[in-house]
Amino acid sequence: MKLKVISVICLLLGVLFFSCQTDDEITFKRYYTTGSIVYQNSCQNCHGKNGEGLSALMPPLTDSVFLKANKASLPCFIKYGLKEKLLIVNKKPFEGNMPAMDLAPIEIAEVLTYITNSFGNKMGVVTVQQVSYDLDKCK
Repeated sequence: MKLKVISVICLLLGVLFFSCQTDDEITFKRYYTTGSIVYQNSCQNCHGKNGEGLSALMPPLTDSVFLKANKASLPCFIKYGLKEKLLIVNKKPFEGNMPAMDLAPIEIAEVLTYITNSFGNKMGVVTVQQVSYDLDKCK
């Protein structure tokens, strides 16, 4: 009987906790969680589990200055890749190729939300509308 009462109380507290979140908080958590899965499947092999990059070959994703300065270009980098473009990340040059990723705009928004809010970054939600707008500009 005590176990049932404790279970009901925990359930009610859980419902209360989740019902107190705003739509923006729920969207952020959904994008971030799904983005972490996209990152693991599509990005982690080159950029590392913790976004540390790969020596002089693959740039790290820990430079919030670079991410903020190139926020509108990031969807283009992911969707269409990079070919021999010189990037300066954490004051180090990176030149080489990044393959194009066959990701939908929602997946790009999710993975960018994850990247721009992980590895020491805190930039908020990247919306699918923003990604679509940026992709239209980079074609």
